[in-house]
Amino acid sequence: MNIENIPTIPAKTIVTRISGASTWFGVGYNMNIYRGCSHGCIYCDSRSECYRNTDFDTVKVKENALQIIRDELRRKVKTGVISTGAMSDPYNPVEKELKLTRNALELMNAFGFGVSLCTKSALIARDADVLQDIKRFSPVIAKFSITAADDGLCKKIETDVSVTSERFKALARLAEAGIFSGVWINPVLPYLTDTEENILSIVRMAKEAGAKFVYTFMGMTLRTGNREYYYEQLDKHGLSYVKDKHIKRYGNNYICTSPRSKKLWDIFTVECERLGLLYDMKAITHHYQMKYVDRQLTLF
Repeated sequence: MNIENIPTIPAKTIVTRISGASTWFGVGYNMNIYRGCSHGCIYCDSRSECYRNTDFDTVKVKENALQIIRDELRRKVKTGVISTGAMSDPYNPVEKELKLTRNALELMNAFGFGVSLCTKSALIARDADVLQDIKRFSPVIAKFSITAADDGLCKKIETDVSVTSERFKALARLAEAGIFSGVWINPVLPYLTDTEENILSIVRMAKEAGAKFVYTFMGMTLRTGNREYYYEQLDKHGLSYVKDKHIKRYGNNYICTSPRSKKLWDIFTVECERLGLLYDMKAITHHYQMKYVDRQLTLF
């Protein structure tokens, strides 16, 4: 990889405050060092027209990212948990050489911020040592986005990611390092991955890998731009029957909840409870943040 040819974009700010009290894994800030993603997931909401990412598959680096992050963290009056992985995977393939996410984690550690990571890449395991350092004083949570238990189906719908089995190996490495890690089954694709076999397999594989939690929403989202691309890719991979059922049931709906959602949710929760896995957002947030709250309270 010739990192000198990676395109850049200007940026004025990178670490942004999330308005109000966040109920999304207890995060207070959001950060994206990269723009775009090369993982090739056919369902990605970031392809939607509203985001104006016309060349979403081309990864761009924000100019002077580490300097901006350092200056912004230094100026923050209040520390908190910084979320990354919403609009662009922090472990895109270019990260292997650039190490911008790793360096940003080191800055978070230096300024006393926690981190919430979400990725489809096994590369995150490389940074277990930095996450261990952050964890000494601030909350750390690592979420692996998993859609298909089967590597073969994974390669069809997530064309350039670390396949599912590789992500579970990375999760195991983080779990062994004491990092609070788990799985986000997202999205659940109606008529494709919304089967009992797929959901239960992911839950059991998560437990085997040492996950503390599994979180899910039994469906997906589709907006203009994303919807058209998703349907094109289904046709390309010989999955036109999924598209036809989708169009008939959802039309132009944004929220596309699986028609099997209630039954799937029931078996999902029963299995999580049987295996001792957290699956409720409040409980997950409590377990990875609580000891730091207790520590802060003892200072007063």
